[in-house]
Amino acid sequence: MQTQNYNNHKKYYAPHHFIFLPLLMILLIVGVWNIFTDEDNQLIWILFSVVVFLISYLAIMLRQHYALGNQDRIIRLEFKQRYFEIFGERSDEVAEKLNFLQMAALRFAYDEEFKVLVKRALSENISGDEIKKGITKWRPDNNRV
Repeated sequence: MQTQNYNNHKKYYAPHHFIFLPLLMILLIVGVWNIFTDEDNQLIWILFSVVVFLISYLAIMLRQHYALGNQDRIIRLEFKQRYFEIFGERSDEVAEKLNFLQMAALRFAYDEEFKVLVKRALSENISGDEIKKGITKWRPDNNRV
């Protein structure tokens, strides 16, 4: 992978951003236009436009997938920050040993339990679900997507 810098840091998914969505918009415009101009095939154009609209809607809903990916990154960052605040040291080695589900589960523990559960997760490799079950005082996360 190429080293990231200012010139190449933006990420576009070319098939989605530059082909798929523009093509759907063009098709939708053509379909709606033909509903009003081709009276002989109006029902076909209505059906065509509805199908294109539904496909467009699904494509736009794909953005939710991107939001969840961003949420996962934030959870990882939150874990690293919290680990540093509690233990006073970088978490790079620890974060490499834990999987995402373990890190996500640890955010529900208050600081004292966080310490214990991190150590258990590292030594016993307990799952995220086991971490959640081991929390006695739940720290809610009400800001999730």
